[in-house]
This record gives sequence, C-alpha cells and structure tokens, in this order.
Amino acid sequence: MSGAIDSQEKMTALVWEGPSQMNLREVAVPRPQADEVLIRVAFSGICGSELSAYLGHNSLRIPPVVMGHEFSGRIAGLGERAAEIAPGLAIGQAVTANPMVFCRECGYCQQGQTHLCPNRRLVGGHRPGAFAAYTSVPAWMVVALPEGLGLREGALTEPLACATHILSVADPVEGQEVLVVGAGTIGLLTLQVLRQAGARRVFVSDTDPERRAAAAALGAETLDPLASDLVKTVREATGGLGAPVVIDAVGKAITREQCMKAVRSRGQVVLSGLHEEVGMMPVAEAIRREIRLQGSFCYTQSDFRGAAARLAQGGIRLDPWMVEAGLEEGGRWFGRLLQENPGGVAKVLLAP
Repeated sequence: MSGAIDSQEKMTALVWEGPSQMNLREVAVPRPQADEVLIRVAFSGICGSELSAYLGHNSLRIPPVVMGHEFSGRIAGLGERAAEIAPGLAIGQAVTANPMVFCRECGYCQQGQTHLCPNRRLVGGHRPGAFAAYTSVPAWMVVALPEGLGLREGALTEPLACATHILSVADPVEGQEVLVVGAGTIGLLTLQVLRQAGARRVFVSDTDPERRAAAAALGAETLDPLASDLVKTVREATGGLGAPVVIDAVGKAITREQCMKAVRSRGQVVLSGLHEEVGMMPVAEAIRREIRLQGSFCYTQSDFRGAAARLAQGGIRLDPWMVEAGLEEGGRWFGRLLQENPGGVAKVLLAP
C-alpha cells in the first residue's frame, strides 16, 4: 500500500455501543484492502438517520459501530489496485466518498441506479465510518473535491446528494408551489435546490423557530405547525387545492399525515425522512384523491458527483448554521440534536 500506515497504529473513534450510548474508544487505524483508499478524516457530519440509530430505531446499524457517512478528508493511503480502479487518485488529495457502497455488477448498478443495489453496504453502518481519524472506502466510491471547494463545504456533498435525488424523482417544480416539511439539513438543502430549479414558492414547515428563521433567510415562506393549521394555510395559499408537490424531510407519522392532507388531488408526495421506519399513514387520502407516493432514498453515483459540482459552483450554503466540534463532543451533540427544539443548528461537523 502506498502511503502505508503502521498496522499497529491506534486512533480515537466515536463508537455507538447501544441506545443513547456514544463513547470515545481507541481502535486500530483501518488497513485498506487492495481495492480501497485510506482517508484521513477532516470533517464528518451528524446525519438525521444517525440520530434515529443512536436511539436504536434504525435497522441498518447494529452496535458497536463507528458511524459517520457524510465526510471529507485527504487521501492517506492507496491499496495496491486503487489507482488502477480509480485513476487520478493521489496521496494528499482532498476527497469525499459516496458511503453507499455498491457492487458495480448487478442490474441496478449497470443501469446507474446504484443506490438500489441489493448488495449495497453503508460506510458507518455495515462497515466502520468517519467518526474517527481515518476511514477506508472502496476506490470507486471516492470523489475528488472540485478545485476551489474546501474540506468543510465538501463534507456537505452527501446530504446535498440526497436533496439532488429528491429533485430528480419529484414532478417538475418550475413555476410551481412546493411544501417541504422539516427544516433540518435535508429540508434546507432541498429548499435551495428547489429554488434553483425554478419553484415559484417554497413553503417550509418546522416547529423550531430558529430553523424556520434559517429557512426564511434562504428564501422560504415559513410555517409553524404548532401555531396554525398547516394544511389549511397551504390550501388557502394555493387556491384551495393544495401544493402539487409535497416533500417530507422528517419522517414521522404526523409529518407524513400533514403531507398527505396538504397535497392537491393527483399531486405527489415525496417521502424522504426516515425518523420512524414504521408508521401510520392516511392511505384513504391517497386512494380517494389519487395521490402519488414517491420514495426518495439516498442518491445515485451521478447525483453524488453532481452534488460536489453544485457545491463548487456556489449558491448552496448552510452557514451560519453549521457548527464544528471535536469527536469528544459528539455524544453531547447527539443529545442536543434530539431535543424537540435544538436551535439554529443545521449541521454539526465533527472533527477528529
């Protein structure tokens, strides 16, 4: 392996060891296989799916595991075949990586639908992730950061890829009204992607006043579902019909119900949030009003590369709502982000 690290070297990692148990541990630095790349982590963001996993509500992650799948860093080592698999990779290069590892051989991968690969494995779930000083990933998952894109912003590639994929599966939004439920990371990034795509009005609903303020600063018409009837407000703003496209970026029973009732007949509800894996939905609404339900899961490799390019072009931001913290503060931040109103924090980036 070029740029080899002593196989006995240790590093600090934030390890999820059970519901609400996140602890710093000393573990071995990963030794990349022949087709893998070793990355020294610069920043790794806390994702909403990791919050539900932290509580024990996510089947993709079984403790103990080092989570962390939205990250940036620099290449610290190359397996013997890595440069052959992904020409152009070099020691010291600033990179990110698609954490949804796909096989490249199945029918979905051959069609470019890499996120649906039945053999997919998640970095930070099925294999150790980036809440650590180093992580290793297959070479074909590594994406070089475009020139001018810093490591801090580069760590947003993964969540922006989610927003990019939401746009790709949604009905055309140009000139339309769209409702986004949830002003967390995905909601705020989706808002910006929708505006770039020409949506005429984007309503964003959230219970947290500081997150609503962030959405308003990014051009949304914000709604407080605790202070007024969300469905009534959206319908009144859309001539009594409801929004043609509604996006759930939370994934609770209540938000799914709100989406179903706020969409117009024959409209589309895009389900992205996974806070609750199982929940009740008013299916009669979908049947009687011919509502189309569209799942949006992760992103293709094309979405991921496109997100990196979109970040480099500018116009997408989460500042001043991003916070940097050390790994040792990770457990505290998981606790805060799970509060009912965590405040004006759109993304927490952990740095080893």
